Amino acid sequence: MTGDSKPDRVCLGVIAGAHGVRGLVKIKSFTEDPEDVAAYGAVCDETGRKRFVLKIKGRVKGLVLAELEGIRDRGQAQALHGLHLYVARGALPRLEAEETFYQADLIGLAAEDPEGRPLGRVVAVPNFGAGDLLEVLDPERVSQFYPFTRAVVPEVDVAAGRVVIRPPAEVTARPVTDRAQEEES
Repeated sequence: MTGDSKPDRVCLGVIAGAHGVRGLVKIKSFTEDPEDVAAYGAVCDETGRKRFVLKIKGRVKGLVLAELEGIRDRGQAQALHGLHLYVARGALPRLEAEETFYQADLIGLAAEDPEGRPLGRVVAVPNFGAGDLLEVLDPERVSQFYPFTRAVVPEVDVAAGRVVIRPPAEVTARPVTDRAQEEES
């Protein structure tokens, strides 16, 4: 992490498997335009030790097909299954639009309810197929998932280091301070 607590690298996608016998891989891209997974230069693994140059070859079933420099056969490609692909944060374009941010910017933000009571910290922004979620971990290390929609998350203030969450009725989240007070009673 850098001094401003933003990650040094941003995950652009994950290798979903091999395609064919000549070393092509299928990539689940996390970029707005899926083919932009290769638009910011070489990618690396989470540690930064393995580095790959991607060459986009097309798409198949919602995934990007790519050739990775140095990967020549199906066995090598399949061995990379599950590998997350990162790019240096500085390689990404600067965001100018208001209310626009990278998902990585949300990690570590304080989550609070509309009255300002703490709910925990954002630890992930997963998408299990039905849309983005915010995973919030409270101080007791209990995760709660919230739909990342304007109705549930009406305010994201990256500069202030916080998100406001209006839990839906079916979510039984309570502010951290209320739980602590109940346990003391």
